[in-house]
Amino acid sequence: MSAELILAVGDIVGESAVWDTRGERLLWVDIIGQRIHALTPASGRHEIWKTPDRVTSIGLRRDGGAIVGLTRTLSLWDFDETFDTFADIEPDIPGNRLNEGVVGPDGAYWIGTMQNNIAPDGSPKDIAENTGRLYRCTADGSVSALSDDRFGITNTLVWTPDGDLITADTLRNELYRYSYAPATQRLSDRRLFHRGFERGAPDGSAIDADGFVWNCRVAGGGCIVRFDPEGAIDRVVELPCSWPTSCAFGGADLDTLFVTSTRFTMDASYIAENPLEGGLFAIRPGVKGVACNRFG
Repeated sequence: MSAELILAVGDIVGESAVWDTRGERLLWVDIIGQRIHALTPASGRHEIWKTPDRVTSIGLRRDGGAIVGLTRTLSLWDFDETFDTFADIEPDIPGNRLNEGVVGPDGAYWIGTMQNNIAPDGSPKDIAENTGRLYRCTADGSVSALSDDRFGITNTLVWTPDGDLITADTLRNELYRYSYAPATQRLSDRRLFHRGFERGAPDGSAIDADGFVWNCRVAGGGCIVRFDPEGAIDRVVELPCSWPTSCAFGGADLDTLFVTSTRFTMDASYIAENPLEGGLFAIRPGVKGVACNRFG
């Protein structure tokens, strides 16, 4: 099993890959590049939209548009030049920013925060405190915290077939499993899913039709790890980039795993020697994924 470069886009921070089954295209963002991509593999059509702020995540809506995470707010977007502010997240914590965001099985947008690690000029900034938290935004714009737990960097939001949430803290190099109670709209019973894989740290993930989690290993990991439903390592897939960031199953049969990457923190000489960093890749893993949820 090998990964193929699909598009040498040179994203500074490629993230939040999601497959649009209606349009048969992949969507993803470049946080620091302030742009949203769409690629239709069948035709090779590649579209780019500029965003008014750093864009951190994207999800699809039931009405055909998208919900987009910017630095501190969620916006509704219809693939044009307008981003309509929909909800403020943590307006009382100005030092935080949004990070991972995914539409959950309940149709709400689940979003994580973290202490802002990007300076105004786009350079890296140290994280001094674990101020990240998980939230849930519903179709009426209501925002509620999912738990009182704090994270260094919130990452990975995937749901098991029985409704549990798998999430991660990149700084701790740990993935967790939570129970979720729709009646209370709160997470509980946090337990360790996997800890301490020695290559890189956990970033975004996708779940396949068999309930296995495919996790991108950022910060020099250079691979994707497939975990079984109990959190044991099933396989490791090597990548031609050192910082993979997010992944999504797509294609007509949801049998292609698309992978975004980043060149954040890398200097010009390193990028010149490693030009695939920040590219979009594809793997044919021999398993199928599941269709994404839609907001609303």
